[in-house]
Amino acid sequence: MLRNIAVSLMLLGHCLVPMVLCGCGASIQRQGTEQLLLSDSVDQAIDQLDLSGLAGRRVYLDTEYMKTFKGNNVYINSDYIISALRQKMTTTGCQIETNRTEADYILEARVGALGTDTMEVTLGIPSSNGVGAAASAITGAGAVPAIPEISFGKKNGVLGVSKVVVFAYHRETGVPVWQSGAAIARTDARDSWMFGIGPLTRGSVYDGVTLAGNRINPPFAKTPKQKQVKPLSIADRHQYVHPAVLEHQLAEAKEQKAQVEQAGHEQSSADASAVNTAGSAKLDGTPASAAPPSAASPPPPVPPAGAPPTAAPVATPPK
Repeated sequence: MLRNIAVSLMLLGHCLVPMVLCGCGASIQRQGTEQLLLSDSVDQAIDQLDLSGLAGRRVYLDTEYMKTFKGNNVYINSDYIISALRQKMTTTGCQIETNRTEADYILEARVGALGTDTMEVTLGIPSSNGVGAAASAITGAGAVPAIPEISFGKKNGVLGVSKVVVFAYHRETGVPVWQSGAAIARTDARDSWMFGIGPLTRGSVYDGVTLAGNRINPPFAKTPKQKQVKPLSIADRHQYVHPAVLEHQLAEAKEQKAQVEQAGHEQSSADASAVNTAGSAKLDGTPASAAPPSAASPPPPVPPAGAPPTAAPVATPPK
């Protein structure tokens, strides 16, 4: 048994020698890469927001439901997302108001996801100490060193994910005017090794492909396609009413209300004037219902003195 183990270790050593001679590299820490992944995913998610409907309007950014979100990363947290949203509002043409009561529209935002996922794939035999433990248990000999990783290819990667949701409503009336739906963005960084040579670094946060930190132009490399932001479905994004239409409707409603109030005021003034006129007539002793004689109907003529009274016409009976 010991002889077999020794032979296996010798074969393992012969396999590892060419791999060591080829060279090998490893990624020790990826904190900067993870920060790039998170910040780029946040920027891409916010770039999906279409705030053109609020351009030229006074908008207040409500971050009440984002202040408590800090995330696992020290730098990419709610403060970074708030600043990115303010920049998006500025570039769109929104007039940012720091006082809620002075704004016409409220833009409320929240964060649905902000984090990274890690994956690793090994083409070969991963490192293990199971054989050494089994041999030590059977023979009673000392502990056998663990078998190192025997692979001709290896690949690992980190994926950054972020999700931002925003909606807007009219401050005075609370009428919803717009909602973004789920703005989701993903970024990636991948490292790969082949026969111990590497790492070959690629991903959305890198400018090209690098080998052990040096930029290269690999043959038959696929040109990365530019990501086109597709419009979301009706269920995810919906324009309730355009702010211009809402403002026009509110202006018409205010104008109609002012007209109704003015008509009511005029009617009240007329009624008060009629009451005052009636009260003045009672004080003078003249009945309010008596109307002065009209000039269009002159009084009947008076017969001269001494003239006989005019006889009334007599009706002639029919023959």
